[in-house]
Amino acid sequence: MKKIICKVEYDTEAAEVVLKKVNGNFGDADGYEETLYKTANGKFFLYTNGGADSKYPTEDIKRMSPAKADEWLAANA
Repeated sequence: MKKIICKVEYDTEAAEVVLKKVNGNFGDADGYEETLYKTANGKFFLYTNGGADSKYPTEDIKRMSPAKADEWLAANA
């Protein structure tokens, strides 16, 4: 997935996966996944996707500061 946020392109195909968290099983309406990525330029973003009843019913990308990325990692490691 690609998304442009504040004139910066975030691309799951071109970035490095730092950590992927899966909640539930494939096909679960309330299941979802969160994947933290780091770009070649050192920017972090969170890719989210889930079932219709999850907190991420549509695929999205959200940029994250290094501090927020560290917080997310600490909470999910």
